[in-house]
Amino acid sequence: MSAMMQPPQSRPLEPADLPLAPAYARLGAPFHQPVAATPLPEPRMVHFNAALASELGVDSECGLEFVEILAGSQPWPGYASSASVYAGHQFGHWVPQLGDGRALLIAEVRTPAGQRIELQLKGAGPTPYSRGLDGRAVLRSSIREYLGSEAMHALGVPTTRCLSLVASSQPVVRETVENAAVVCRTAASFVRFGQFEYFAGQGRTGPMARLADHVISEHFPHLQGRPDRYAAWLGEVVERTARLIAQWQLLGFCHGVMNTDNFSVLGLTLDYGPFGFMDRFRQYHVCNHSDYEGRYAYSAQPEIGRWNCERLLQAVSPLLADGPEQAAEIGKDILQRYAPAYHQSVMRGWADKLGLRELREADGKLVNEFLGLLQRSRGDFTRGFRLLARIRTSSDAPAKGVREEFADIQSFDAWAADYRARLRSEQNTDDEARARRMNRINPKYVLRNHLAQIAIDKAQLGDYSEVATLAELLRRPYDEQPEKESYATEPPDYMRNIEVSCSS
Repeated sequence: MSAMMQPPQSRPLEPADLPLAPAYARLGAPFHQPVAATPLPEPRMVHFNAALASELGVDSECGLEFVEILAGSQPWPGYASSASVYAGHQFGHWVPQLGDGRALLIAEVRTPAGQRIELQLKGAGPTPYSRGLDGRAVLRSSIREYLGSEAMHALGVPTTRCLSLVASSQPVVRETVENAAVVCRTAASFVRFGQFEYFAGQGRTGPMARLADHVISEHFPHLQGRPDRYAAWLGEVVERTARLIAQWQLLGFCHGVMNTDNFSVLGLTLDYGPFGFMDRFRQYHVCNHSDYEGRYAYSAQPEIGRWNCERLLQAVSPLLADGPEQAAEIGKDILQRYAPAYHQSVMRGWADKLGLRELREADGKLVNEFLGLLQRSRGDFTRGFRLLARIRTSSDAPAKGVREEFADIQSFDAWAADYRARLRSEQNTDDEARARRMNRINPKYVLRNHLAQIAIDKAQLGDYSEVATLAELLRRPYDEQPEKESYATEPPDYMRNIEVSCSS
């Protein structure tokens, strides 16, 4: 083969190889301000998400230029980074101006599949909305967001995702002195409820309409041109939000900071701060020790989702009709779509977790009785549902390997009898097929707080191996993975009460 016919040498793909697709950037002021990232000194890659990189069209062996961009040391070629302004209700209290205090939009790209994706650096330094703070993220919280968002994605929950996690020895003061880190997170859009609230609070309908038209054009194109496009769009936002929170409930996931500025208009799980998957089931579990009143407890999440949608509808009401009374009526009608969307999603989800093909009116009682058993027995939420796949309708013998999880075995046996009867009432009952279905619905592995903490402790000593182990494990949450059996067990007693707060 001649030199002219030699294949080109392969090289890592650089950012310039990804086609830019600016849309949000074109909105300009007053929606966002240009801000350059503050370089992270002595950056080192903790983990790079090769699977997500492939979806974006990036080689898993990212080049040096890309690493520098992910650390905030270089801008994305041809794109000016920016920080968005928004407002929000934080723990129920109105705050008229917030904004991206430590996040920067660094690029909008077109993937090989044709999807437009936005990339943000979180922890890349101060912005005009940092309120005098350093704009940095710490390694501890960055590991939790990196692993948490990818775990949720693998569980099938709409969410932002993380491409990379870069750490530094730069000290950052929180409750203690910690090390700085930057995550690059991605989403189709980072527009949130609070952006509409910001302009509503200032009485600026024009910018609010421009932002709504941008969201509809980019993400709800089937609604463009309709005279009722704003109402139709908001109806979809309300229903997406309801379905999202139903998924959270079905997984025992607690967000921790369900402020309106942390709610996505695309129905994505956004802003992983103090979040957590429940170990022992508690109806009133609060994952954020900064939430002193339990506003965002597990049981409160569905109603808070509705409350947040109501705040969004109030903010955009000038777009719904010329008169306030008519706009309020339209908004009220839209909000009424939340409850049935949530109920349908959550009840279908509970039925699936129990392996029920049909959904019947009395199934809610069966679910609530099982949750009551878990709570009284201080049973593990994830393990409890996973183990139900072992129950057989072909026998009335005690469900060994399941009943032992419950302190009140007699009550469990009584419930199991009702459960078997309900399963047998469906035609063509096949225990093995049902078990396979249930194991595709009930995960074996979730990001338990103690698992994240072990990875954090090692990473703070310079050992990133456990971050990699968890990243790989959580990509397949429904698979048995026998070599990782210990990752599916409850935490040891000394790690049961790990606290996460708003600095997490």
